[in-house]
Amino acid sequence: MRITFNELRRLKDSLPDGSMHRIADELNLTVETVRNYFGGSDYNHGEAMGLSIEQGPDGGIVDIADDTILIKAKELLEQA
Repeated sequence: MRITFNELRRLKDSLPDGSMHRIADELNLTVETVRNYFGGSDYNHGEAMGLSIEQGPDGGIVDIADDTILIKAKELLEQA
């Protein structure tokens, strides 16, 4: 899946409070891993989640190898 970095950040910013923790709990991940998925960079406490970012318009293009977190985030938005 491909998405722009800014689209990914807008999705993250539109999530309800506590969503990072909820996604982490439901997917058995650390909160920092979920934050890294949305553009964070704390790899001491979280892991990388199969993203690669290429320079380009709208913050660059993000190639997502594993869209599990993205799907969960969109489900949370639909429930809000």
